[in-house]
Amino acid sequence: MENNLKSMREHRQYTEDKHEASREAYERDYSRLIHSPTFRRLQGKSQVFGAGTGDYYRTRLTHSLEVAQIARQAAKSLLSRYPEIDESSASNPGLIIHPEVVECASIAHDFGHPPFGHKGEEVLESILENLITEKTQKALKGKKVTSAEREAVRQQMREKYEHFEGNAHNFRLIMFLEKRENLDGLNLCDAVLLGINKYPYTGIVNKKGLYHREWQYINQIRQQWQIPDRKITLEAQLMDLCDDIAYSAHDLEDGIKAGKIEVHEHFMHDPYTHKLIIEKIMTLEDRFWLGWSRESIAAKVDEVLTAYLRIWGEKLPVCDHDYSRTRREVKAYWVSHFVSHLGVIDDGDWKKVTFINDQAEDEDLLRTVSVLKSFAWVTMIRDLRVQRLQKRSEWIIRRLWDAFLDQESSVSIIPSDWLQRFERDQLSPNPVWTWERMVIDYIAGMTDAFAEKIYNELYGLKVGSIYDLD
Repeated sequence: MENNLKSMREHRQYTEDKHEASREAYERDYSRLIHSPTFRRLQGKSQVFGAGTGDYYRTRLTHSLEVAQIARQAAKSLLSRYPEIDESSASNPGLIIHPEVVECASIAHDFGHPPFGHKGEEVLESILENLITEKTQKALKGKKVTSAEREAVRQQMREKYEHFEGNAHNFRLIMFLEKRENLDGLNLCDAVLLGINKYPYTGIVNKKGLYHREWQYINQIRQQWQIPDRKITLEAQLMDLCDDIAYSAHDLEDGIKAGKIEVHEHFMHDPYTHKLIIEKIMTLEDRFWLGWSRESIAAKVDEVLTAYLRIWGEKLPVCDHDYSRTRREVKAYWVSHFVSHLGVIDDGDWKKVTFINDQAEDEDLLRTVSVLKSFAWVTMIRDLRVQRLQKRSEWIIRRLWDAFLDQESSVSIIPSDWLQRFERDQLSPNPVWTWERMVIDYIAGMTDAFAEKIYNELYGLKVGSIYDLD
């Protein structure tokens, strides 16, 4: 059974050359991810503050490395306490936790983020929605149709042009856009692919779902592994939780360093800040907030921020009233606190990695993470300079789209390797791309600085040397 599970987990979409078999499967995957251009580009993509705004603040690259470190250590801890999730004991390939698989999934979890962070993702999604609306209107122009017929045409356009979402774009990069010899994609092990897959459905079903091409293979693995509908592997669950842990602790550290968050009574209990946090939480769809009233959420927000202030007050004298040391120690406290409460419990016909208290899920700790994440979000995003950066980033992405949209006029300003791949793709029996979809993928792969560079070259604000390499 063990060997069968191992072979299923280490299976790859495309058969590997024999010389590749000299290293362990997951070691090869880690190397491919670390050495990929996509990984390097994460250093130029925003986490919260714009990439390049300072050498202290986190980028997508440093965030991904921190998530990977937390996840690997958490995996080792869980394995020591839950022997049933070891490869030698598990009943299903999706109910295993392997530290290297979780590390690989964590390294790759943000590959699909476009330039300018969440704002870039929002703008690219909006561009595709507008495109689908325009194509639907054009197809129906002059025709009298029922609302059902109109919706059917819109659905056809959606299937043709799809959508944009960072997690889905992860798989577009890993399974198509990255290149290995004569293969499209990195050809990672099935266990690593499913370890990255937080949203196990197609984008037609849910906007966070995968694009059609990549979903075909991911769904095939899920069926072979007999993973229940809407459930994800333990490794994907652990990666996702460690991402939230890192976000809740590390982004607050960056915010304090930047002076956007002040750790004192007045700031931490500012009514307007609390109002923003509550409103943010009320937009979330997390199950552990379902049924919570505004008053109940307000009480939880007050409780968590009071606890944060208390921990800060305890650490400050220990750190000799050095704010820099205190900031780091408080971050370390929260990461350790959350990781130490991770466990594995039964979840119907599956299992769940979550926070545990007395052998049951600790939803209160999940809400604590959510409050800290929301606190970091509202205090940083509402900042005047961050808002200006977001507005500028929207203009940049929309103008790049305008410049590349017309195929005939833009072939001379898009790199030749992209054009060659597009032409090759169009000759295949089932092309992945339309021209518009290829342009979206091209823009999504840019770093913040590269997007600004191309924008400036196209629109004349600052023209670089013609000898600069794209």
